[in-house]
Amino acid sequence: MEIIQRPNTYDVVIVGSGAGGGMAAMILTEGGLNCALLEAGPSIDPTVDYKEHMWPYESMYRGWGAGYFYRDKMYIDEFNAHLGSWDLKGEPYVVTEGQKFRWFRSRVLGGRTNIWGRVSLRFAPYDFKPRSTDGGGVDWPISYDDVAPYYDRVERLIGVFGNRDGLATLPDGVYMPPPAPRCYERLVARGCGKLGIPIIAMRNAILTEPHDGRPACHYCAQCSRGCMTASRFSSLQVLLPKANRTGRLKLITDAMAREILTDREGRCTAVSYIDRKDRREYQLRARAVVVAGGALESTRLLLNSRSSRFPNGLANSSGAVGRYLSDTVGYLTTAYLPELMGRKMVNEDGISGGHLIIPWWLQGVKGRDFRRGYHIELFGGPQMGAVTGNGGVTAAVFDGYGTEFKKHARAIFGSTFGLAGRGEMILNDKSWVEIDPQAVDAYGVPVLRFHWEWGEEELAMVR
Repeated sequence: MEIIQRPNTYDVVIVGSGAGGGMAAMILTEGGLNCALLEAGPSIDPTVDYKEHMWPYESMYRGWGAGYFYRDKMYIDEFNAHLGSWDLKGEPYVVTEGQKFRWFRSRVLGGRTNIWGRVSLRFAPYDFKPRSTDGGGVDWPISYDDVAPYYDRVERLIGVFGNRDGLATLPDGVYMPPPAPRCYERLVARGCGKLGIPIIAMRNAILTEPHDGRPACHYCAQCSRGCMTASRFSSLQVLLPKANRTGRLKLITDAMAREILTDREGRCTAVSYIDRKDRREYQLRARAVVVAGGALESTRLLLNSRSSRFPNGLANSSGAVGRYLSDTVGYLTTAYLPELMGRKMVNEDGISGGHLIIPWWLQGVKGRDFRRGYHIELFGGPQMGAVTGNGGVTAAVFDGYGTEFKKHARAIFGSTFGLAGRGEMILNDKSWVEIDPQAVDAYGVPVLRFHWEWGEEELAMVR
């Protein structure tokens, strides 16, 4: 296949437009460098393409999407499907037989910042030194004190709400005032108080007051669908516009990065990519390359960038690229609060996640059968047209049909809530990725093969 050389040479080519790529584009262009940014998906217009105020009855399958009916697959509702998915057409990946791993990917300008939960917590000092603390994992070569000024800088830039709580497990930051707790959250907080479990204001990248030309949140509780007003942070609406205003950013969408090219000395000279529309391959010359396509797409790109100098992939002389894959330990439970059954409905939608969070409170406590910690996020209450609202109430929950079922559903609406645990996984050598020797995607790019096993400590944490 003919490879088309683009005429310009850029100071930096950036692969990916999400949190890392968008930040790199803003910092580098504002610093005077000419940059090109490659994004695998299309550009979108938040005022047109975000579906935050769309009601379920305006959509086929009430917003669930056809994938809901295939219970052996992960699915995502129609309000978010254009922002990311567990399954991308023409872009497979391989999982070792007998194992399970699901990979969520975005193919859209701004990446997964269009759909992320916006929970913005700082690492504690001990999080940077896990091996020294509990014998697991690897100590970082940097410390909390090294990173703290950059935490400050990012929080001021994107806008984060929260309180300064003085917790050793969750360092304080630069925050806007948090929104008030909702009814169900006040009741959960009361229960936590009786049990001696701390519960504090969430720390979330959503504006509660105007900031940098962006208005405060209007509390429609549909943040996960996008935000037309840019009141919640995304690279698309905060970082990339700043980079574009410098006049030093060339944005190339629908560009699937294939390989990073190097010279005889091993220095990066160009990025090869496939145009998703015309299926032709192009090369973009650069003096430096920023790889910011997300942890796994970045790994795939590095491992596919093989040459006589780098036979195992770029930046992989150690053989560690793709090794020690980890994920968040996630688990949840839902319930209802009898005090709120049949309640009078009021508008307390708020943000789409919890206004409160239960931080990790057992650090240093002996006798646990897992070393790492977790926090617990809250969700629930009445919300505008949320497909997953009502705490998962379905026809299987109540007896009756038609009018009788509606009576039960109305009675429980607004009384349901959930607790979602989010824990840390300890690195293990049985979880890793490599380039599959046979499978390629629709653009001819070799895909990842996953090897995945949870460790005993993660299973103990969930129990």
